[in-house]
Amino acid sequence: MNINKRILLGVCGGIAAYKAAELVRLLRKQGHEVRVVMTAAARQFVTPLTFQALSGHAVHSDLLDVEREQAMSHIHLARWADLLLIAPATADTLAKMAHGLADDLLSTLYLAAECPVWVAPAMNQAMWGKPVTQENIARLQSHGVQCIGPAAGEQACGEQGLGRMVEPPEICRQVLAPEKPGFLSGINVVISAGPTREPLDPVRYITNRSSGKMGYALASAALSAGANVTLVSGPVNLAVPAGAKLIAVETALQMYDAVMMHTQVADIYIGAAAVADYRPQQLADGKIKKAGDTSTIALVKNPDIIAAVAGLQAKPLVVGFAAETDDLENYAKHKLQSKNLDLIAANWVGQAEGGFESDRNALQVFWPGGQQILPMTDKHTLAAQLLKLIAEKLHEKNPVKSS
Repeated sequence: MNINKRILLGVCGGIAAYKAAELVRLLRKQGHEVRVVMTAAARQFVTPLTFQALSGHAVHSDLLDVEREQAMSHIHLARWADLLLIAPATADTLAKMAHGLADDLLSTLYLAAECPVWVAPAMNQAMWGKPVTQENIARLQSHGVQCIGPAAGEQACGEQGLGRMVEPPEICRQVLAPEKPGFLSGINVVISAGPTREPLDPVRYITNRSSGKMGYALASAALSAGANVTLVSGPVNLAVPAGAKLIAVETALQMYDAVMMHTQVADIYIGAAAVADYRPQQLADGKIKKAGDTSTIALVKNPDIIAAVAGLQAKPLVVGFAAETDDLENYAKHKLQSKNLDLIAANWVGQAEGGFESDRNALQVFWPGGQQILPMTDKHTLAAQLLKLIAEKLHEKNPVKSS
């Protein structure tokens, strides 16, 4: 451990700000130098004098510091820090960071920082669960920001749920853990994600409700684990994880061609896309006009992408997905065997929680001779759990390549 690590702690406004004082004490106790930046709202909960006494340094709050050369505190502090830790990180500050806003010292520091950035979110459970907050977190993670928590439990407002800031000892443990090579370092991973669109005419198409969130979360997790990631994606409204090679497609045939091309050199293929089973037999040149009370559209079967990859002579480790409304286990096990897959991750759709368009999900993972349940959680946590299981199976299949 580097006992001379210089840690810049950003404190946002919220009741959890009092925990940041304990965080400073623990970091100093372990030999690290800490300087504190407070937002205006944070100063309403804890006085700057508290952090000054604990850190041994004046607290920074103003974007333009006239006592600093050229009054550029954000540049000076950003260059000083080995690590930027924001705890508690409020929904407001996370939103600013995700969208590149810089209207105070802390948000400006994030943009100017070139060091690793960690955030420990803290907010009401309903705020944490809002899709826009989850989108902001996903965007930040795709930019390399490490997220700790939040934890579940009783909140200051009296409500229960995810949103509590993780306790200071656990935050210290995570941010100060020795860096380890990623468990997928050097591994080539191809992931297909999102829906496909099968055009009927120049105006209409057949598609499904897949948001692509699970596939993109898997891409982000694989990148964090050190993998080389190729993301073959149907049309989605998601930020591409930084470092991933994006192959944008629209139809099932386009996805088939892209996947077959890139899996030739892949170690792992994860088929997380919701690919249309059928496409219109004929594409109309002009808009199809309404005529009569009923209409019939002839469909033809699309190629089975995951079965094609699993049928390659030198196939990668192949991971499929099964989204089912009933008899999930039997359908998943049949697909695992009939398509010659190495693993299949099955989830319910049409339920009260999880599945398409949701930020949360749960999986039942099956492989020949075994299975494991991954309980309901956010999709980024779920993706990391699934990736570790996939890595274990890769090691069993090819211990030399995955070691």
